[in-house]
Amino acid sequence: MNKSDFYYDLPEELIAQTPIYPRDNSRMLVYDRQTNEMEHKHFYEIIDYLEKGDVLVINSTKVIPARMFCHRENKDEIIEVLLLKRIDYNHYECITKPAKKLKIGTKIIFNEKLSACVKEIGDQGIRILEFIFEGVFENILNEIGTMPLPPYIKEKLQDQSRYQTVYCKELGSSAAPTAGLHFTEELLDRIRNKGVEIAEVLLHVGLGTFRPVKEEDILKHNMHSEYCEIDNKNADIINSAVKEGRRVICVGTTSVRTVESLADINGYVRADKMDTNIFIYPGYKFKVVKGLITNFHLPESTLIMLVSAFMGRENALKMYEVAVQEKYRFFSFGDATFII
Repeated sequence: MNKSDFYYDLPEELIAQTPIYPRDNSRMLVYDRQTNEMEHKHFYEIIDYLEKGDVLVINSTKVIPARMFCHRENKDEIIEVLLLKRIDYNHYECITKPAKKLKIGTKIIFNEKLSACVKEIGDQGIRILEFIFEGVFENILNEIGTMPLPPYIKEKLQDQSRYQTVYCKELGSSAAPTAGLHFTEELLDRIRNKGVEIAEVLLHVGLGTFRPVKEEDILKHNMHSEYCEIDNKNADIINSAVKEGRRVICVGTTSVRTVESLADINGYVRADKMDTNIFIYPGYKFKVVKGLITNFHLPESTLIMLVSAFMGRENALKMYEVAVQEKYRFFSFGDATFII
């Protein structure tokens, strides 16, 4: 398969710049894989498509203010640093811009409380930084860091909480699991009251989810690893549904990648912690997932490849064509799809 097999035309004005208020008032394109029929709804109507006994899998990660700016010691310049993955107490994998200025041993200054030294160099702007600070790193980060909005969002985010899900818990992501942004506490309560179970998993979103596919042959694409985990309680919730033939519906591609990474061939997940670089593209046999709630993704991205694996490439491209015609809002702050 070629990268170009997953291309579609998207007018720039359909790229959502701001979130919808309330969260669940975004639009939702419902696609039935059995009938290939599409319906145009609003997200709060998702409860009509959920059934008692379904398990909704959500990613409870929380976005850190991962974008910071610094300069080399004794230099007048601006260098951007985006935290990707914590390695240990004071070492982070980061993407830097312009990276060519950051050689091994280079010291960079963020403010009087925080500096760093370049320890390792990777490809495509990746650097391993050793941070030097006094106090609590997270507190310093909250003072000087900003939300790492994708580059296609040009508008300033007025309410930083809108780039977090209402159920976020554990800090660690460099981007939001955006399918979850559509849920409100009230909608989740209604879903639980209908008899739908909620299972929480964790995947800290990093470069693996969003790194562009540069090779035309997608099999040559190297997925970057991301940390994920499922605990015993939530593994039991998912496995009970699998055993009893109830639907497991994932909120977002990150939840899909987590459960599929930790599942055996029979669809049972194990409680574990690991780094995953799973790459899901057409031909992949899903072991757990029976339904998918997700946003509209970038052309030629690994995310649209995952969606294409779940519903068929031609079906996915047809759905996206309809979404463009109907002027749905695309990407992180955009509208949702529910593929059943």
